[in-house]
Parts: sequence; structure tokens; C-alpha cells
Amino acid sequence: MKILVTPTSLQPESGSPVLEELKAFSEDLVFNPAGRPLTEDEVIEALQGCEGYVAGLDFITEKVFEHCPDLKVISRYGVGYDRVDLEAAKAHGVIVTNTPGVNAEAVGELAFGLLLAVARRIPKLDRDTRAGGWMRSTGFECYGKKICILGLGAIGKVVARCAQGFGMQVSAYDPFIDETYCAEHDIRITGFEEGIADADVISLHLPMMESTRHIIDRKAIDSMKHGAVLINASRGGLIDEHAAYDALKSGQLGGLGLDAFEEEPPKDSPLFVFDNVVATPHTGAHTAEATYNMASLSVRNLIEVLQTGTCRYIVNR
Repeated sequence: MKILVTPTSLQPESGSPVLEELKAFSEDLVFNPAGRPLTEDEVIEALQGCEGYVAGLDFITEKVFEHCPDLKVISRYGVGYDRVDLEAAKAHGVIVTNTPGVNAEAVGELAFGLLLAVARRIPKLDRDTRAGGWMRSTGFECYGKKICILGLGAIGKVVARCAQGFGMQVSAYDPFIDETYCAEHDIRITGFEEGIADADVISLHLPMMESTRHIIDRKAIDSMKHGAVLINASRGGLIDEHAAYDALKSGQLGGLGLDAFEEEPPKDSPLFVFDNVVATPHTGAHTAEATYNMASLSVRNLIEVLQTGTCRYIVNR
């Protein structure tokens, strides 16, 4: 049984112990030669003859399904599946699974790390000090500030816990908010407009879909406090980057922490001219613990579907 494996942390050179489990199931494994997410045409070429596919951040389109008739299951390495055409998968009889919750600690901690880096201009100060400088930069403290978390799923809850540890006042917006959890953990439930207007910091943890694309647009940014900080460790399309650029230039945004971009990798992004922008390469889930957990669950999902036709984490039933 032929299987394509594209996540960079599941390649032969990674030394992942999870690969041994996959090799025990199938000796015919195809790996990612590019060291990055594959394009549509690269996916099609690599998937020929494959029944299973452990997928990283590749774009999996209608065209992919049309040209890969042997494919039975796509096991997403991670919780997000916005780069998979679920309707096309269902139409072609391909099951899609994901790995919810296993990277929540890693992504949530990085999101809060981005906030701290923006608040104290840590990357800028590091570069200057290494270059022989000894500059002073006046940042801000998190203590006492208001943070609004957009999307209170597993990752948003980690951010809330971190924020409360720093003495921040936490509010959250989520269309499917867990009211009991919020009451038990002193999280104020808010609407979207109210939440972003009242917060000193807004942290995004929403899925990427048509209803959330550019949810942080020019209008939303203009409604924020002057100097508010925006953190996105979710999906790049949630923020209108052109509007964010203008807001950083005017001072309406006081800082931006990004682990996700509209184009990845971002090529010559105009956002990078600002010292109060901190950027990381969509690395939120890349801790030793999360990498192992995602790899393990994605491989288990794949094997279970190929053996039984189902598993717990199917997203396109």
C-alpha cells in the first residue's frame, strides 16, 4: 500500500520514532523532496498510486482529487484543514482526518511569546545588542492589560491561562463559546465588535473560512484602541495585511505578532519594515512534544481509516 508523507518533521532525516510505526504498516512510502509545502501539481505527481496521504500544509484541490483516483484517505498533520477542498474530497470518496488538541499548548505558548516579544521589542533589542549597540526601548507591561481572545478553543484556552498568569483581564469571543468554562475560569464573554474595541491586545485563534477571511479588516482595526496589539498564530487570511500596514504606519496598531501570513513564506512583506512587527515561520506547533503528538495521531488516523474505513477524527463525514 503506497502512502505519501509530506510534513517536514516526518521525513526520513527527522529521526521521528513514529515513522517506524508507519513503516511497519507499509514499506512503500513516498516522502516530500521539497522541504516545504507542495504545490498543487507537485502533490498530484507525488500522489500517483497512493491510497494514503499524511498531509502537511500542502494545497489539496479539486484538481488533485481528479488526478489521484487511488487516494482513500488524507490524514492532516495538524488541526487545520482549510487547505483541503473538503467538498471535493467527499465527492471523490476520500476521507479527511485531523489531529485536534495535540498542539494546543505549543501554539498557545508561541502566541503569548509573540505578545511578550512585541511588548518589549525583544527581537529588535537582540539584534542591536549583538551588533554592539546598547539602546533603550520603552515597551509596555502585560499586567493589568485587557486581552480579547477571538476563538476560545483548545489553543485560545492556553492563551487565556498564560494571560491570566501575567495578570491580564481576559475576554473571549467565539460563536460556540463554552459558557461554563468561561464562568469557571473568570473569562468574560463578549461580542466581536465589543471585544476588539475594548482590548489592549487581540489574539486570533479562529479557523480559516469564507466567513472569517479578513475578519480583521480596515474597519475592524479602526474600531480598536489606538495602539492596540494584534497577535495571529492561527491562519494568515484572517488579517487584511494591507490594512494592517496602514495601521502600523499611522500608529493605530501598536504592534503585530505573526506566525501566519496570507502568502507563505511571505516574500518581501511590507510589514517587515516596522520594528514593532515580530514574525515567525508558521512554527507554532513545532515543539518536540507537539511534533510527536501530531505525528503519532496523524499516523494512527491514517492506519485506522485504511484498515477499518473510519476513525474518531474524520472532518468530512
